[in-house]
Formats: sequence, structure tokens, C-alpha cells
Amino acid sequence: NDNNVNNDNDNDKASAIASTPPTDTVPPITHEGQMPQKKFYRSRAHCNPLSFNEAFDYPPRPDLFDWTEEHYPNHPQLSDCGTDAGEFSASSAQIHPTVLDVGCGFGGLTLALSALLPEETILGLEIRSKVTEYVRLRILASRKEAMGTGASIAGCDGDGETHDAEKEDGETHDAEKDDTETDATDRDDPNDKRASHRPTHQNASVLRTNAMKYLPNHIPPRSLSKLFFCFPDPHFKKKNHPRRIVSTRLLTEYAHWLKPGEGKLYCITDVRDLHEWHVERCEEHPLFEEVTEEEMEGDECVWAMRTETEEGKKMSASGR
Repeated sequence: NDNNVNNDNDNDKASAIASTPPTDTVPPITHEGQMPQKKFYRSRAHCNPLSFNEAFDYPPRPDLFDWTEEHYPNHPQLSDCGTDAGEFSASSAQIHPTVLDVGCGFGGLTLALSALLPEETILGLEIRSKVTEYVRLRILASRKEAMGTGASIAGCDGDGETHDAEKEDGETHDAEKDDTETDATDRDDPNDKRASHRPTHQNASVLRTNAMKYLPNHIPPRSLSKLFFCFPDPHFKKKNHPRRIVSTRLLTEYAHWLKPGEGKLYCITDVRDLHEWHVERCEEHPLFEEVTEEEMEGDECVWAMRTETEEGKKMSASGR
């Protein structure tokens, strides 16, 4: 009888396993081209980059990475579309990130910068896998929506000829909007400097990586015009201060990637102690100097940090 009971249990287990659908048939939460909903991609606000041991793919050297393959396939500056592989590689080699949004979160600033800086190549860096996937889908949906609303995108057909991806029949495709936010790039404010330029977001992308470890593998020296750190983890305990994203050692590395004489480092936080830490470390470093208040007030990227990031919106809503 005991054997019969065991056999029955085994049969129950077998039937339970057989009734479970294979993972490859489970539909994704969001299809590519649809605007993702943030509630499905929530994650912890911060993680320790020094002890984060998940595997990341990275090239041995920055020049061995083709950014146009997955990140910027229709980059506005990608003009040579010949069918010869060597020609395409030569053209795509000129495309690399020039503006980094480190710890980009849900991508609000990354998308805003792609509209504010159409001549630059924007890359958001994020260590959390779920959040990175949200930003990736959000960028793809924004690109699709831009094509539907009449934004012109140069592309290549099979014969190597360039063509305009704008729809001739004027048909639009309205991507599903996140019910919690609306991209500032979609506003039609006549006083907005971005209103005259409808962004395609083809110059924006996101990469999942650990910036404190693998940035040298992706970014060539003296190639960045702007580097953003928005509301980073404050690491309040003194023993955890080495984890802070701005330090004397890391500032030396950031200076290595910024263009001499024109590269800028942007930091914003809602923690006074961390703000003072940022200012002190930058003032003490010989390769950085503070910009004037007038320059800051006239810099639309500073405005974007305050209004397009998730934490910035919370500060504005609370009157801080």
C-alpha cells in the first residue's frame, strides 16, 4: 500500500509539471514598441555596486564595440549606408556615447537629453536589470511614436540606398502612455526651446552595466561632453563613503573621459550632506572648476535634471 501511495504522489507531481506551460510560450509583459508601465518594473532604489556580482558583457576595449548594432541602428549621424561590411563598420565606428546619464533610473532624463541635445549621443547607464528593460522599452516606444507623428529618420534599404522612414500617408501610431507620467519631449509649449525640434530619440539608448567597474571598457578617453549623476545613493554611514559615486579617485577617472576644456560634470541630490561632499571633492580636485551661477541658470540641462528625473519631480511637487 505504501508503494501505491508513493506512486500516486509521483503521478501527481508529474501531472503538475506537465500542466505548467513552457517559459518560451509565456507572453512578455510589454511588447517592443509599446510604452511599458512602470508598476511592472519596480526595483530597489539602490544597490551596492562594489558587491554586485552579476555577470555583465563588456568589450576588451571601447573601439571593439559597435554601438550601432543594438543601441543606435538609425542614429541621425549614421549617413554612410553602403552594403559593404567594411564601409558600414567605418561609419558606425564614429558613433559612440558623448553624454552619459549614470544611474539613469526610469529614463526620464535620458529621453529629455535626447531632445535637448540632438547633436549628441545619449546613453543611460543602469545596474538594475528590470529598470534597464523598462528604459529600453520606453526608448523603443518613443522612437515608434516619433515615427508615427512625422519625425524624419534616415535609414537604409537592402540596396544600400538611404530612405526617409517618415510615413507618407500621415498615419500615426499612438504608443501606450504610462499613466504616471508624460515625457516632457511631447509638450507643445511654444516657449520651450525643444518645441522647434521634434525628437526621434534615435540618439538615445540604455546599457545595463556597473559604471564603477566597466566604464573603461565602453567609453574612450576624452570623448564625453557631459556626465550626469542624479540623486545617487548617499551612503550615509562613514564606512560606506567609498561607495559614493563621486570621490577624489573617481573624479580622476571622470576627467579622463571628459573632453578637456569643455566637458562638464553634473550632480544633483536632495541630501545636503551629499551635496556638500560633491562640492568639496570637486573643488579640491585640480582637474575640475566650478561654473558660475549665471552659467548654471542658462544651462537647460540643469533645468532638465530638476524637472525630468523622478526625484526631481518629487522635489518640485513638495516645493523644495
